[in-house]
Amino acid sequence: MASTQTIPTRLSNLQIELLKLYPYSVSENELRDIRKMLADYFAQKIDIEMDQLWEKNDWNDQTIESWKSEHLRSKTSK
Repeated sequence: MASTQTIPTRLSNLQIELLKLYPYSVSENELRDIRKMLADYFAQKIDIEMDQLWEKNDWNDQTIESWKSEHLRSKTSK
């Protein structure tokens, strides 16, 4: 089976910025802190986007309850 995943030909601006850090050696604790900082940053971005979706679509707790009972899988024919 052929893979449909593409390999980027250019580095992103984030990758280039991170490459600038390669000459510096950091301790395991510092590396852990950097990973947490990056994870927290992207988690915050997701939270903001979700808040915008909730507001835009006028979602509420009732919406979540209705999603619990939805059946989104389609039946496969054999």
